Amino acid sequence: MDQIPTTADHAVSRDAAVQAQLDRLWSLSPGADVLGLDRITRLLARLGDPHHALPPIFHVAGTNGKGSTCAFLRGALEAAGHRVHVYTSPHLVRFNERIRITGRLIDDAALAALLAEVLDQADGIGASFFEITTAAAFLAFARTPADACVIEVGLGGRLDATNVLPAPIACGIAALGIDHQAFLGDSLEKIAAEKAGIAKAGAPLVTMHYPPGIAAPIARAAATCGAPWYALDEAWRFTVAGDRLHYSDAVGALDLPLPALPGAHQSANLALAVAMLRHQSTVSVPASAIGVAATATRWPARLQRLSSGPLTFGLGPVPVWLDGGHNPSAGQAIAASLARLTDHAADRPLTVVLGMLANKDATGFLTPFAHAIGDLVAVPVPGHACHAPGGLLAVAARLGVPRCETAPDIPSALTLIAARPTQPEAMLIAGSLYLAGEVLSANDEAPD
Repeated sequence: MDQIPTTADHAVSRDAAVQAQLDRLWSLSPGADVLGLDRITRLLARLGDPHHALPPIFHVAGTNGKGSTCAFLRGALEAAGHRVHVYTSPHLVRFNERIRITGRLIDDAALAALLAEVLDQADGIGASFFEITTAAAFLAFARTPADACVIEVGLGGRLDATNVLPAPIACGIAALGIDHQAFLGDSLEKIAAEKAGIAKAGAPLVTMHYPPGIAAPIARAAATCGAPWYALDEAWRFTVAGDRLHYSDAVGALDLPLPALPGAHQSANLALAVAMLRHQSTVSVPASAIGVAATATRWPARLQRLSSGPLTFGLGPVPVWLDGGHNPSAGQAIAASLARLTDHAADRPLTVVLGMLANKDATGFLTPFAHAIGDLVAVPVPGHACHAPGGLLAVAARLGVPRCETAPDIPSALTLIAARPTQPEAMLIAGSLYLAGEVLSANDEAPD
């Protein structure tokens, strides 16, 4: 495999022109994202305010599930015949994954030119990496005709760079959990208030169901800006029975197939996407298209079963699952999906390869499914400040995991496991989207 130069945030490209702009981007950015709308507003003004010329926008926030919700939205809109732009983050293997123009990842030539154009206008603003890339995405979307945009919040909501969008046709908030406390606060109430900051006057705000203390700041945000609020179990509902998802709202009921994406939580993400589509009237999406989205949508590194490839080949028939989850809510989602990840009711059926960034709660992530782990191999996350593998082992041991080891990297971890006389029932590689990107790249499964 060719060596690829790296910059922070794993902004890499095999294309020399793109990599030159990514390197330039990192050299000019302040080194860390600082939340606020002033810099992105000034930068967009220099670029002609492209965010005022976008196709109809679906704007999605949340701690967990917002990426999958965006994927379901895109799947339904495209199945209905619409041309769709999509902006998500972070990428897993190639920076191009962040910007999808009418169904296709942005090509290298267009990406290099866009980044150069934005960087040429960014002098003196001190815009962050995410602010520059957000401006580039908005510029691309404004210049290419489409029927809709699906835009994922980067961090939080109220002060996220994407929140300069003036008039989305629908806003959604997926599952909430504790994450990014340094930016968003250390309670679910504070985090909910930040996420609810994406609410806009007249735009339906569609959310999951939250306990009263968490719902209160969302209600205040919606009322303050004049956004009609549609919450699960109040304005819309869904249930799962067998292999069907039953959705209902004031318009009527839908009988849908379950999502092909693994994990019980994906039914909730699909239902949220359906509710966002059904509570706006700008872009028409028939029920048949929503059904197609349920079964056809794929979203990498979210309980993704890896193919047999250069990385996993030595494990033979052992199912290897990949998940980029890294917070307690993600751990709970994995715990709820154990029956689907493992074929039998064996005691402690999972072998876990774990790498996590230093600012993530390893105990909170592992606790919900630690009882199912028979073996854990801890690894570093390349190119990022991360938990020392020895520290992860200490966490796993405190949670009762019976066998714990370390490895210097993912290939070494899988080689170690493959060499054992008894193979695991199932394997899960988890703890970081950046680590997931390394796995997909090494296994020749880069998203397209």
